[in-house]
Amino acid sequence: MITLLDYGAGNVRSVINAIESLGETVRIVSDKNDIITAKKLVFPGVGNFGSMMRILRAKKYVEPLRDYLLADRPFLGICMGLQALFTKSEEAPDEKGLNIIPGVVKRFDIDLAVPHIGWNGVNRCKPSGFFNGLGNDEKFYFVHSYYIAPEDEDAVLTKTDYGIRFVSSIRKGNIIATQFHPEKSSVAGLTLLRNFIAGIGETDAPLPPIGLTRLSKRIIACLDVRTNDRGDLIVTKGDQYDVREKGNVRNLGKPVELAQRYYEEGADEITFLNITGFRAFPLKDMPMIEVLKLTSQNVFVPLTIGGGIRDYIDKDGKRYTPLEVADAYFRSGADKISIGSDAVLIVEDYLKTGEKTGQSSIEQISAVYGNQAVVISIDPRRVYVTSPDATDHQVIKTAFPGPGGETWCWYQCTVKGGREGRNLDAVTLAKACEELGAGEILLNCIDRDGTNSGFDLELINAVKAAVTIPVIASSGAGNAAHFYDVFSKTQVESALAAGIFHRREVPISEVKSYLMTQHVEIRPLANLK
Repeated sequence: MITLLDYGAGNVRSVINAIESLGETVRIVSDKNDIITAKKLVFPGVGNFGSMMRILRAKKYVEPLRDYLLADRPFLGICMGLQALFTKSEEAPDEKGLNIIPGVVKRFDIDLAVPHIGWNGVNRCKPSGFFNGLGNDEKFYFVHSYYIAPEDEDAVLTKTDYGIRFVSSIRKGNIIATQFHPEKSSVAGLTLLRNFIAGIGETDAPLPPIGLTRLSKRIIACLDVRTNDRGDLIVTKGDQYDVREKGNVRNLGKPVELAQRYYEEGADEITFLNITGFRAFPLKDMPMIEVLKLTSQNVFVPLTIGGGIRDYIDKDGKRYTPLEVADAYFRSGADKISIGSDAVLIVEDYLKTGEKTGQSSIEQISAVYGNQAVVISIDPRRVYVTSPDATDHQVIKTAFPGPGGETWCWYQCTVKGGREGRNLDAVTLAKACEELGAGEILLNCIDRDGTNSGFDLELINAVKAAVTIPVIASSGAGNAAHFYDVFSKTQVESALAAGIFHRREVPISEVKSYLMTQHVEIRPLANLK
């Protein structure tokens, strides 16, 4: 029996599924006595340090937790479950941590995108049975803006490089905690969980030499999910956002089955974009909730869900807030949520005053779950102009002239699946969303969608230069070389594709194999299921 402490923020569903996939039973903490009587305690979490500690105190979990930890009983902390062990955090200076390990949680101050999102390696600083069965080149999934700085190096188990060399896991007796997410780290992460469950002993295996760990470029599979004309839930793909072929919705497969296939082929993340409203359903019966629950049972890489993250009223007249919708998605297996059209409307209002209200879905969700959990999906199209003075928008000089020979353009944001243009450009939208609390940009391009002509590198460079958060390149991939182009000619952290993966025109394994020949850092194929 594994006892899991769920304080109410984050995707605990995936942790439960990962543990249960190893044949164990999970009990959720419902009161302090469950902590006191636990045989093995797992504490996962994401979000804000201050919010976490306030919730733990309100639930009266702090003292039983400290007693459990000070008694050196088996404990695994994940992400915020690691940071909670420390004295305090720069994220919430007035809140005290559990103070089991003296030290501070610091924010990254580096010349790289923050949050640190993706697959990175670890350098083992001391032997531990926690890593039994794993090679030296394994990658684990990280998603965080803050890192721990212990006062005592004796507790340090591993370190990782991202602008600086930071502590990525600790061990103190029977207490072990990781900044990365084992439950989202595929086979390698499941191996760590299995080792913890079996009981972490010592090992005589020699430590590998310490080298520089590198963040991998991520290959993301995207599934556009909607109902077809018969009401079946399917994955489809449009050409410049038109999903119909000979009058019917193009059907490329079932979402859960395709997600499982992409996981096994080596996708580093999977994104579901719900392009049907599903607005009449009670939240608990939303079709995408079931898709996430089923997918997360067997897919142990990060899952993003987009579409419908807004206020809505179901057929029974019940109103749901964006935070409630996001919470339901997180609890069903999502790690990140994606906001599209609503982000445009939010930013339009924000730019009128320049004042944050704290009430937008971006602000509310990031305040509870952390900015790394909020992705902004931007759907722009090119608008050509004769000169920079011809518009008030952010323009670029393009190498691809317009129909009238124009050498300048701006990227107009759209809503409603690209059907409606707005008086807002993609660069301004991305910058404003970062200010409001978003942690990642999913950058589409209507002009390139479905063309197989390659990513719009000019758009990507313009947006990437304007923000300090990670950017996902999307739209236009037609072969493996296009992924090399986007990684070698821009600074994006990841690239996404859909149709070429769905139709098996370019398998994920082919993309990764090609990138390896070009010396692009990726999660090794040898580590895949």
